[in-house]
Amino acid sequence: MEMVLTSLTWVFLVLGSLLMVIGGIGVLRFPDVYSRMHGAGLTDTVGAGLILTGLMFESGLTAATIRLLFILGFLWYTGPISSYALAQATLQSGIQPVLKSGKD
Repeated sequence: MEMVLTSLTWVFLVLGSLLMVIGGIGVLRFPDVYSRMHGAGLTDTVGAGLILTGLMFESGLTAATIRLLFILGFLWYTGPISSYALAQATLQSGIQPVLKSGKD
């Protein structure tokens, strides 16, 4: 049973880390601020969720798991809200999204 929990821990930690790296690459590669926010916000929320889930498997059924659940809930609540607020502020400042790449 211990080997299964250790394996699950590593799977979730590695997948979460890969998603975070992919999100960082997306921030560098996407053409405008809106697609960058979407890529970073989505991979950040899911990547952090996977990493925290892996840490929950590692800590077992302890008080640390409850704390990690609260942190996960806080991140899942505030991540999309902050992305939305940032997108609204960007739109109100006059920056328009790129609707067509120009390559036909």
